[in-house]
Amino acid sequence: MLQQTQVKTVLPYWELWMQQLPTVRSLATADEQRVLKLWEGLGYYTRARNLQKAARLICEQHNATFPIHFDEILALPGIGRYTAGAICSIAYGQSTPILDGNVIRVLSRIFALAGDPKSKPNQQQLWSLSAGLVSAAAKQSACSALNQGLMELGATICLPGEPLCGRCPVRSRCEAFRTNRIDEFPQPPQRARPQQRRFFAYVVRHEDKVLVRRRPASAINANLWEFPNFEHIRNQPSSKPVELLSLKMRSFGTIKHTITNNRITLRAFTTSVNGQAAHLARAFAAEWRPISALDSLPFSSAHAKLRAMLMNGTEV
Repeated sequence: MLQQTQVKTVLPYWELWMQQLPTVRSLATADEQRVLKLWEGLGYYTRARNLQKAARLICEQHNATFPIHFDEILALPGIGRYTAGAICSIAYGQSTPILDGNVIRVLSRIFALAGDPKSKPNQQQLWSLSAGLVSAAAKQSACSALNQGLMELGATICLPGEPLCGRCPVRSRCEAFRTNRIDEFPQPPQRARPQQRRFFAYVVRHEDKVLVRRRPASAINANLWEFPNFEHIRNQPSSKPVELLSLKMRSFGTIKHTITNNRITLRAFTTSVNGQAAHLARAFAAEWRPISALDSLPFSSAHAKLRAMLMNGTEV
């Protein structure tokens, strides 16, 4: 949950998760829709799917007991070199290096490492530096303290914009501080230009039900629910379904959100239908669900906002 998400955001999700799925076996055997619903709003839903895959693998190969060896932990779905190293060092006191954004910033400044820290040569050097530090800490059985200290130093003192160098316990060993070049490290990578994307969504009602569909298993936000929608791409023929042409629509609301470098505007419309219910469901590969039951379904973030507007009667 803490991958790409702040602690203050994660805490209520974690507390509810541990109430609902307190053991590895309960997660392994849970329905995927339940898992996605508990994750709803955290984004990057592949993390939730990998978490469940890892739980199943732990049950199948490790008798529902979390492994303690680095290679076995690294083999779990969704766990990379950094996470495996953090688990081994912090939970088990092993001499395994870590490298997250905070640690990259700390080491880049201490050693005045020039260039993009995410480039292959710099990544190799950073991992080597991290490994050397934790190896030295192992002599004092301090692997956990060392790695947690590096992360905490980056999170609270060695900040990206205005580092608190006057409070830094290692400033006397920091080459960037010594040479007054703190702002030069780490060198930020060249950012991709934001992509502006427009979508149109349709909140189609029939009696006390609304038309919704589940995203394909191969798509982004796989198996999450959404209202029928399509993307409008400039200078390309409209992909607006012909079934919508005969329906009288009114504005429902506009949602703006960001996914990585995509700046998305989702404009929604609404209408009510009578005799076309079955035909529309087939046309959109969707189904009619009671509006009162929508809150039990896991929706992607933008469509969850539309769901809230619909259930609260706050469309604009």
